[in-house]
Amino acid sequence: MHTAYYRLGDGIYAERFGLGFEHLAPGQRYIHRPGMTFSQQDNVEEALDSVNSAMVHYDEHYAAQTEWRRPLMVSTLTLQRLIGMTAKTFGRRRRIASMSSIALTRPVFGGDTLYAETEVLAAEPVDAESGRASLLTRGFNQRGEQVAELRYVVELWRSTTGPDRVPDARPATEERFLSHVQRDDGAWVEQTGLFFEDLRRGETIIHAPRKTLLAEEATLHALRSMEWQPQSHDYAFAHAIGLPAPVVPQTWGVAVAVALSTRTFGRVSVNLGWTDVEFGVDLMPGDTLEARSTVEGARPSGSRPDRGVVTVLTEARNQRGEMVNRFRRALMVYRRAAAVYSQAGY
Repeated sequence: MHTAYYRLGDGIYAERFGLGFEHLAPGQRYIHRPGMTFSQQDNVEEALDSVNSAMVHYDEHYAAQTEWRRPLMVSTLTLQRLIGMTAKTFGRRRRIASMSSIALTRPVFGGDTLYAETEVLAAEPVDAESGRASLLTRGFNQRGEQVAELRYVVELWRSTTGPDRVPDARPATEERFLSHVQRDDGAWVEQTGLFFEDLRRGETIIHAPRKTLLAEEATLHALRSMEWQPQSHDYAFAHAIGLPAPVVPQTWGVAVAVALSTRTFGRVSVNLGWTDVEFGVDLMPGDTLEARSTVEGARPSGSRPDRGVVTVLTEARNQRGEMVNRFRRALMVYRRAAAVYSQAGY
């Protein structure tokens, strides 16, 4: 089995995603989840941010005169997302060594949902720390039509090497911690999040990956949230009050801490709310957040039999170990028997 968690101690686990090179063998097939739905806004932003002058991506009147009849998705956005969607399985990738073929077999439009699956064609060791795998990744839309095919070679760290290795930790091999579930046809389907029955009171999860907050995204989130007070976006004002840069909005810090926890709490049906929200040191551009959560309680839902209500205490710290925020959160989580996953092909 492949696990997404490592045991650090009694009731303490660390998330870790991506298979080590030694787990790969020719003929394996991996079904990547979740899918990703494209929007026309994604299309416009990708084209403009990359200085793409092909108007078929963002001029709807022009696109209506072409054979496509509507804006065509930027092909490199499909490429980027296909590679990104493989990260749960190939997250220990050191680098892409080469790409022998990038084939776009069907057009993609705003509103289409992209799904990916990968076959391991070959695997050979490079040295004691890493190996090289030849992969074939195919992209499909929500109708099951193939839209792209990539053939490429990646270099991956082994499970016991690489900068994200967990020293002195043992893989947690309980079934609830499976990172992949094997289908009847032999393919391995990626999993995200623990079911309600698998969340146990008193257990603590150290979430991965961490996230570094950049100045540009902090300012963007402040402006889009109408946090227009100058300390959120005005560098001259920040310097005048002794700060090296505008502070990151505190609510954006909470959002990041919540998002970092979704690899364990990814089976959430709905977020019911927060209590006891505390803030520590200011969150500054360039800070890296790491979050950890402790399950404080779990009870069946009285109105939805396929779900339960879980209460967790989450704390986010910066790279110096200083507390940035801490909060309790109640969320409704699907049970293992919930039909939504099988119906969606997860």
